Amino acid sequence: MHSTALPAKPRGLALALSWPRLRFTLLLSLAFGVLLGFTWTNGWLSVLSRTLGLGLIALLAFGLFEQWPSRLPGWLPRWVLQVVSVAIVIPPAMAIIYWLSTPPGEPAFYHVKDRMEGYSTLTMLGLLVAPWVALGALVRQREALARNQALAFGLEKSELERQALDARLRLLQAQVAPHFLFNTLANVQALVESGSPQASEVLRSLIAYLRAAVP
Repeated sequence: MHSTALPAKPRGLALALSWPRLRFTLLLSLAFGVLLGFTWTNGWLSVLSRTLGLGLIALLAFGLFEQWPSRLPGWLPRWVLQVVSVAIVIPPAMAIIYWLSTPPGEPAFYHVKDRMEGYSTLTMLGLLVAPWVALGALVRQREALARNQALAFGLEKSELERQALDARLRLLQAQVAPHFLFNTLANVQALVESGSPQASEVLRSLIAYLRAAVP
């Protein structure tokens, strides 16, 4: 029987940072960075690095809670945990990005008006966009899973139909073989009774067939 099981699902970072997810996150982050860059006072590189960093952190949170913890309470669906975690991680992630980008000796970003405004803008944008993007990704993921399951079911059904056909063919072969043997023996009997010289040749051919066909 041919296997019709779905391919093994990636785990760990291979799942969280799979290329389709990573590509979509990078493109979306770059798009928002480009749009914000027209009004950003610190230049394109500054806003692009921040939107990319925020997108990657949100992606990691989405992938982490897709797999961990392995078991959840019955009242907490995993998709809710993923969407909420993506929203919760935005403010601290943005704070870490601003903290890392602060030159040594400079005051913290929350003490600088322009930097605090930038932090607030990116945080609010992340809170408005990231959870909806996560929810849309979950919907697409469920649709893809349903398509894969339907395909696997169709393949399994085809395999079962093929096996049923093979069984019917074997049954027909088992039924035909005795009929063939009895008909041949009847012909040999008729040839013997009529004194035909072909009786010996037909009997010899039947013996050769039986030696080859019977285990």
